[in-house]
Amino acid sequence: MIDLDPRILERIAAALERLAPPPQPSADTLAHPAYLWRNGVLTAARGFAPVPLSLLQGLDRQRESLIANLERLADGHAAQDVLLWGARGTGKSALVKAGVAAVQQQRPGRLALVSVDTLDSLPELFGVLEGVDRAFAVFIDDLGFDGASEARALRSLLDGGAEARPAHVRLLVTSNRRHLLPRDLGEQDSAINPRDVVDDQLALSDRFGLSLGFHTLDQDGYLAIVRAYADRYDLPFDGAEAINWATRRGNRSGRVAWQYVVDLAGRMGRSL
Repeated sequence: MIDLDPRILERIAAALERLAPPPQPSADTLAHPAYLWRNGVLTAARGFAPVPLSLLQGLDRQRESLIANLERLADGHAAQDVLLWGARGTGKSALVKAGVAAVQQQRPGRLALVSVDTLDSLPELFGVLEGVDRAFAVFIDDLGFDGASEARALRSLLDGGAEARPAHVRLLVTSNRRHLLPRDLGEQDSAINPRDVVDDQLALSDRFGLSLGFHTLDQDGYLAIVRAYADRYDLPFDGAEAINWATRRGNRSGRVAWQYVVDLAGRMGRSL
């Protein structure tokens, strides 16, 4: 047996700690309005300042449904998991964050947003949030699956599994796909009953008690969003220029409207 100098052992231990530092402690689950869940650690989100609900034009029905559900969750009442689906750039993610912020203003300290980027860590997150005297809206942005088998774990967590999420935790999921899974025309030629294939594909989206659709804007809707941003930031409104911007981008959406406003403010030497 080799007898090493204790000072050498201390230096070796210190070097190993530098190479593999101890895990960062999770943030206080009662202290912040929004969190990030990454690598098994809950950290406070910096600068959580969503756009005001008033700037989200053309989303009255979706806004009312989401806010009512979030209020129930914050009040400790029965609430639904929510799927927000539809065309890209139509305000799904913005509405989630703005809706949570609006409810936080009405009910301080009773609701928090948790942003998650990997599904396999959800059971661990639910364990962290279990027993916390606060409601949590777990936000999964831009979710989609390549096959039904990848979605079954989430289906189990939503409903029917042994490790379902706690009653004070609900999922808010955005997706460009209404049913989260791609449809394959070849499924009609499968040896499996086509109806069984479709049922399997729809089984995940059916787990969400509240499903909110978002659709491509018409020109008037797009210009209404641009005007709302222009009024808020005291910028000139030029409808023809805004339409030309959207035409060059090949899309009319809330995201494109915001990008135009950012460009306009930059050209005028203004900050937002």
